[in-house]
Amino acid sequence: MSCRRNSGTEKYFTKKAKSREVKGTVLLTCFSVTVKEIWENTIMALYALGDLHLAFQAEKRMDRFGKVWVDHEKKIEKNCNKLVTDSDTLVLVGDHSWGKKLDKCQLDLEFIADLPGRKILLRGNHDTFWNPKKTQALNDLYKGRLFFLQNNFYPYGEYALVGTKGYCYEGFDSRAHAEMLVEREAKRLKLSFEAARAEGFEKFIMFLHYPPTEIGERVSRFTLMAGAYGVSQVIYAHCHGKERFHDSLLGNVDGIRYSLVSGDYLDFKPMRIL
Repeated sequence: MSCRRNSGTEKYFTKKAKSREVKGTVLLTCFSVTVKEIWENTIMALYALGDLHLAFQAEKRMDRFGKVWVDHEKKIEKNCNKLVTDSDTLVLVGDHSWGKKLDKCQLDLEFIADLPGRKILLRGNHDTFWNPKKTQALNDLYKGRLFFLQNNFYPYGEYALVGTKGYCYEGFDSRAHAEMLVEREAKRLKLSFEAARAEGFEKFIMFLHYPPTEIGERVSRFTLMAGAYGVSQVIYAHCHGKERFHDSLLGNVDGIRYSLVSGDYLDFKPMRIL
């Protein structure tokens, strides 16, 4: 096995490994310790939840969409504090804020940052504050508090968490326009996969905001990519209301587990995925 130095897990390597100092660099000789054993000592669980639709700085009442949305911010806070610990990782699968610009969603992002665990954010269709070309600037701004997942990846033990907003045809635009957006998002997703591969990762969990397929579809550009890269799980959101919860794939399909984590689908209780 290969061993890489990581500040968060180094002490677990050194319990079962000899180290020596060579010009300021610690070289580790690995014995029976595995990455899985190390990770089990440092990370408790991986959770996911989508569609927070926060509006602390916007005039947008969500309770008009049904009782499940009444005081949904309080549900999010209560459920996250009950389920998620500071050692856990929480992936928020898009549509975080109704703020159209970054200065109009500061309170929403602060609310998210104050939730327990490591917070990984995926871009949703309503997250207009987030310019995908300026993701690094967001990561610099919220370093140590939030991680914005776009054209990059997040390491989680043996897994790389990869993702993009995605897209699927819903009848609101032309087929040609939808295909153009799918192609763009597939390219962004590939960048995420390849960045992880370049760092030696071979196991992936894939996140999309949009469902991976359109209604009635079993195979799409995104499901094919998931299969090609050997993804174990695909997590998505965006589908609201009971009539939409079964728009796309759910459960085990062709060896991949598909899960919907829209806030109203889960009653704003984060789903444990690992």
